[in-house]
Amino acid sequence: MRRSDNIVKNIDWVSVLLYAILVIFGWLNIYAATYDASDSVSIFSFSNNSGKQLIFIALCIIIIVVLMIMDFRFFDTFGWIFYIIGILALFAVLFLARDINGAKSWIDLGAGLRLQPSEMTKIFTVIALAKILSSPSFKSTNLIDWVKALSVILLPVALIILQKDAGTALVFLGLIFVLYREGMTPLPLILGVVAVVMFSLSILFSTQTLLIGIGAVLVISIVFLRKSFKAIMFAVAIAVFLSGFIFSIDYLMNDVLKPHQKDRIQLVFNPNSDPLGKGWNITQSKIAIGSGGFFGKGYLNGTQTKYDFVPEQSTDFIFCTIGEEHGFIGTFFVVGLFLLLLNRIIFLAERQKWKFARAYGYGVVCILFVHFTVNIGMTMGLLPVIGIPLPFFSYGGSSLLAFTILLFAFLKMDAHRNQVLDR
Repeated sequence: MRRSDNIVKNIDWVSVLLYAILVIFGWLNIYAATYDASDSVSIFSFSNNSGKQLIFIALCIIIIVVLMIMDFRFFDTFGWIFYIIGILALFAVLFLARDINGAKSWIDLGAGLRLQPSEMTKIFTVIALAKILSSPSFKSTNLIDWVKALSVILLPVALIILQKDAGTALVFLGLIFVLYREGMTPLPLILGVVAVVMFSLSILFSTQTLLIGIGAVLVISIVFLRKSFKAIMFAVAIAVFLSGFIFSIDYLMNDVLKPHQKDRIQLVFNPNSDPLGKGWNITQSKIAIGSGGFFGKGYLNGTQTKYDFVPEQSTDFIFCTIGEEHGFIGTFFVVGLFLLLLNRIIFLAERQKWKFARAYGYGVVCILFVHFTVNIGMTMGLLPVIGIPLPFFSYGGSSLLAFTILLFAFLKMDAHRNQVLDR
């Protein structure tokens, strides 16, 4: 085992620089989102979201220093303990949290402070998943081992769904892609794509129309496959499965989802159905982004966000401020930064000698990618509004701290990659 303790020399400064640019640019845009020229409050004022975010940024710097000092095997050693704590915290939310915007995700700590346990549980789940995938007893040919790994992801998902926080649950499901990097069959992914396609068709067409379509395709298939009994049985099985899936979607939309959740999904496929009512948020979001043009209106010169046309403009819809004030150039810059960071983390993950660090690195990528894609997609009307923050940009202490720990724990592992041998 080789010793190499010079953390300043070994840390990946490219990732650190990208992180710093994202956080600083995000902080500036949080101020811009709530700026009022008639009542100009300093960007450092604690009465403003930007001032409060600055406190969290300072706290993140302290946490980064602590992470760089502690032993890089810390998370691997206490991985299961952290995971159990996260699960218990999610259980506690069900009983202690108060309802906010239809979801029970926050625990009130008093003095205006709130904690969202699901944010930290993302880190704990990535750690637990990396631990189980890097275990010497884990066999990629053993179905039971894959079920165990999948269960680590699905347990917090189930608890978060009970909190009625579908957006955060979706982020956890994104961790399934880590399993494919470690050798899992792509069949579940293929089934997932089929499910998304069928779900979309179920929204666009009636159940009766889809069943007629499946029946017609089945009849045509039987005609062409009449000489192969096994092929016919396979086609019938697929038709039955798809029909059952369609009925389950119909039940989900009409008997499970709440009206506002159903409306958000339907607005993606028909955004102009009610622009002044149910579609108001998306409509104003797209107007704000589009009004920025190529170069934008200039910093602090946005109008859609300043006059509260855009909802949650410093949190879930922070991307609107970027689009309005910095235009296509600004949004291209931000998207480029995220893609560079994601690509960099993948590069670092692939050079790991320690399987735990590699799996953890891919977990970081999955979490950041889902947040980045869904947040920007919902502000542009391409995906349903499910309320998840843009990493390092959106106002909020829980999310910023979680993303910072998630990233720098991995950078700490990478800095010591020459000190470990794959087990």
